Amino acid sequence: MQKSALIGTIVAALFLGSANAVAGPWEDGMVAYNRGDYVPAIRLFRPLAEAGNPKAQTQIGTMYRRGEGVTFSPTRAFMWFSVAAKRGDAKAKAGLRDVSRKMTPAEMSQARQMALACEASNYRYCEY
Repeated sequence: MQKSALIGTIVAALFLGSANAVAGPWEDGMVAYNRGDYVPAIRLFRPLAEAGNPKAQTQIGTMYRRGEGVTFSPTRAFMWFSVAAKRGDAKAKAGLRDVSRKMTPAEMSQARQMALACEASNYRYCEY
């Protein structure tokens, strides 16, 4: 009897302890994004992207491509996808292909210049 009570207490402690787990900015950003709260999501993703996180860079590219929480901009989407693709992100590579199909050569050239400036500034000057 005491043994089963001890096991029950341990199991309850494990479940209650996991409820107190703290999510990071990426997880919090995805929760906000999936809820449709795009402005808080991009505020959480932007510092991660500027720190060189390719998942956050890809997510920002997706948001620019769709106009979610930001002004619709294929050029900015291309820029963010470009920097993430250089870091090996497969979703960014796919996003880059998709968005480039709808862009003019001039827009792609501008986006490439923006990506170069973004990277050269160590992600400090990535907003235009």
